[in-house]
Amino acid sequence: MLNKMNKTITILGSTGSIGRQTLEVAGHLNIKVCALSANKSVDLLEEQVRRFSPELVAVYDKIAAETLKTRIKDKNVKIVQGMEGQLQVARHSNADIIVTAIAGQAGLEPTLAAVKTGKRIALANKEPLVCAGKQVMQTANKHGAEIIPVDSEHSAIFQCLQHSSPQQTPAHKAKHAQQRTDIKKIILTASGGPFRGMTKKELGKITPEQALKHPNWNMGKKITIDSATLMNKGLELIEAMHLFSISPDQIEVLIHPESIIHSMVEFADGSTIAQLSNPDMRQPIQYALTYPDRESSLTKALDLTEIKALTFEKPDMEAFPCLRLAYEASKLGTNACATLNQANEEAVDLFLKNEISFNEIPLRIEEALKGTRI
Repeated sequence: MLNKMNKTITILGSTGSIGRQTLEVAGHLNIKVCALSANKSVDLLEEQVRRFSPELVAVYDKIAAETLKTRIKDKNVKIVQGMEGQLQVARHSNADIIVTAIAGQAGLEPTLAAVKTGKRIALANKEPLVCAGKQVMQTANKHGAEIIPVDSEHSAIFQCLQHSSPQQTPAHKAKHAQQRTDIKKIILTASGGPFRGMTKKELGKITPEQALKHPNWNMGKKITIDSATLMNKGLELIEAMHLFSISPDQIEVLIHPESIIHSMVEFADGSTIAQLSNPDMRQPIQYALTYPDRESSLTKALDLTEIKALTFEKPDMEAFPCLRLAYEASKLGTNACATLNQANEEAVDLFLKNEISFNEIPLRIEEALKGTRI
C-alpha cells in the first residue's frame, strides 16, 4: 500500500484526454510527475514539461522529439524517442505509480513493461487486456504489480467490490478472485452513445462528424467512435473478464443514458451495489492514484435532487452488432479478442477517413473474426 504523501507518477500518453486529465489531478493533489510520454503533440508536451518539470520525456515521433529537444533546451529534461523511449518511461525507476493511457494496440508493449516494474499501474487503456489479458494479469501476479482500473466502469466495479473484499486489487488477488462465489454478475452501464434508438437504416447515413459528438463524455476520436458503435462496451466486457476473473456470461450490459451509475455488482445474496458520480473522468483517475484513500476532488459532487430519473434499457444488438461480436470473441479466446480489436481499429480509421460507412464497421470486424481460433 502506498503512502498517500509524496507520491510520484509517470504518464504514458500524457497528451491524450486521460493524460491531460491525470495532470489536472496531479496538480490538484500536488503529486510529482517524474516522466511523460507522447506521440508527437509538441506544443502541448512543451507546456506540460514546463509546468510539471519531469525528469524524462519520450516522444514517439523522431522529428517531434528533436523539435521538443530544441524548444526545452533550457530545462534539465532528458528526451528519448521511438518505442524504446516509451519503454524507458514505462520502466522509470523514480515513479510510484505508472498511468498507462496510450490508445490502441500501441499501448500493449509499454503497459507490459510497466507491469514488470512491480509498481502500481493505473490502467487507462483497454487494448492490453483485450489483446493479451491473460499475459498481462499473469505478469502482474509474477511481479507483484497492482492494477487499478481507470475506466469509469471498471473503477466503479472495483470500488463496489471493496465492500465485499476490502483492499483487494485485481492483480494481487487474482487467484482468490477465481475462487469467489459471492459475485453473481457484473453490470456494465453504457450511455448508448449519440445514436441510441436509431435503426440500422438510419445509422447507415451517419457521418464521422456526427459520431464524434458524444452526449456525456469528452474523449479521443477512436474511443468516441467506439462508444457510438457500442464496441467500447464490448472491449470493456473483455477487459472486465480479465480484471475480475469472471466469465462473459456473468457480465450484463445495460444502457443508462444519464451516465450517473457507472457500473454495478450483483452479489449472490441478491444485493446490488452501484457506484454513482457525475460523469467526470478525473474522479476514477484520482481514485486510482489515491487508493485506498479518498481525497477532495475536482469532480462536482452529485446532487440527487437535480436528477429527474435514472433509466435503463437493454442494448439493441441488431442495430449495434459490435457488442454482439465482442461477446462472441470473448468466448472464443485470446486470438479472437486480438483480431476483434485490430479489425475494429482499422475499420474506425477507415470510417474517420470517410472510406467506409458507419454500418460497415461491424461488417469488417465480423469478416475478420471468421475462422479465428483460441
